[in-house]
This record gives sequence, structure tokens and C-alpha cells, in this order.
Amino acid sequence: MTIRKRVRLSGRVQGVFFRDSARQVANEHNVAGSARNLPDGRLEIVLEGPAEAVSEVVTWAETGPEFARVDAVEIVDEEPQGLRGFTID
Repeated sequence: MTIRKRVRLSGRVQGVFFRDSARQVANEHNVAGSARNLPDGRLEIVLEGPAEAVSEVVTWAETGPEFARVDAVEIVDEEPQGLRGFTID
């Protein structure tokens, strides 16, 4: 079953290789989606794929890469849209 989640993270999430790390982790789990910095300093990651794989990437994102500091996580369930690959915006 394919699911889709939009994850918004706040804290020290920009300028710490979070987007590229998210792409790598998503690719390792065969999860499609995207990552982008938001103007308010947060990071937004969209994830689409098998429920267990998406859950694994979300769990990773709650901590992020080595130099990140995640203070808050907002997760919104959405309807899958058939994404392929992972892009960084």
C-alpha cells in the first residue's frame, strides 16, 4: 500500500545537508518525494511509497543528519500522487 506524508521540520534544519541526506535515505528505502527549504527556516519533505518504508524515513527525519537539530516535527497525511524519484528544490 502506497502512502504519502508531508513532513515539516523546524530547528537547525537548513545549511546542514538535510535535503541531500533526506534524498539518500529516501533512495535507500525506495521512497519517492522531495525536500525543500521553506522561507520561514523550516524544511519540508514529501515522502511517498510503501507505508513501512515511509515510516522509516520519517523516523530518520525526526533526528536528521549529524549537524542538524530538530526541535519540532509536523506530519500531514496526504493522498498519494504517483511520484517517482526524489528531488531537491
